[in-house]
Amino acid sequence: MAWRCSASSNSDLIRNLQSSNLVKSPRVAAAMNSVDRAHYVPRKDEAYQDSPASIGFGATISAPHIHAYALENLLPFLQPGSKVLDVGSGSGYLLGCFHELISGDGRPFDGKVVGIDHLSGITDLSIKNLKKDGRGDALSRGEIEVVTGDGRKGYPSEGPYSAIHVGAAAPIVPSDLLDQLARPGRMFIPVGTYSQDVLQVDKSSSGEVTTQKLFGVRYIPLTDASEQWS
Repeated sequence: MAWRCSASSNSDLIRNLQSSNLVKSPRVAAAMNSVDRAHYVPRKDEAYQDSPASIGFGATISAPHIHAYALENLLPFLQPGSKVLDVGSGSGYLLGCFHELISGDGRPFDGKVVGIDHLSGITDLSIKNLKKDGRGDALSRGEIEVVTGDGRKGYPSEGPYSAIHVGAAAPIVPSDLLDQLARPGRMFIPVGTYSQDVLQVDKSSSGEVTTQKLFGVRYIPLTDASEQWS
C-alpha cells in the first residue's frame, strides 16, 4: 500500500515504491533517486514520509506515491528533447525529476522543463530548492525555467508541450492547457471540486483528444493567488 512506502532515506523510499509496484520503470526509479526529496520540504523529518507536506503559502508537496504515479503515466512522453510543463509546480521537486527524464544519453540537451505557479514566494522557493539539489546550472542554461503566472493559462511561449502535469485540481480541463498540448502529447490532471479524479488526457498526432479516468484523489484547487491566500 502507498502509505507503507515511508522510509528513512531517499533510496529506501524509492525502493519501497518499487516494492509496492508504484515505481515500475528503471528510468523513473533513476530520476527519483537523483532528486532528493529532502531538498524540497521545509521539515526534514517529513522528507521521506509517503504523505503530503506543507511548503508554506497554502501549498503542499504531494506524497511520493502520487509523484510516482504521475511520472510513470507521463513517461512515454518524457524523452530527450521533450518539452514539459508543470502547472502548480510548487516545491520544484517534479521539475528536477522531469529534467532528469528528458536529459539525453550524452547528447546536447535540447528539451525544456517549465514550472509555473501563481505566487512569487513559491517560485522563489522552488528555485532555491532546485539549486540546493544541484540544478543551478540547469536553471542558468534555461533547461529549467520557473515562472510566476496563472497556470490555468499555461505558458504558450515555450509550447507546445509533449507532457503537461497539473498539481492542483481544476473544475474542468483548462482549454488553454489543452491547446498547448503537443501532437502527440499527454496531460496528467486532477479534475473536480468536491469529488476529484486524475484524468489522463491524450492528444494524438492528428489532434484527436481522448480522456481516461485513472483514480480518485484529493488535491488543493487550481485557483488564483488571492483565493489561495484566503
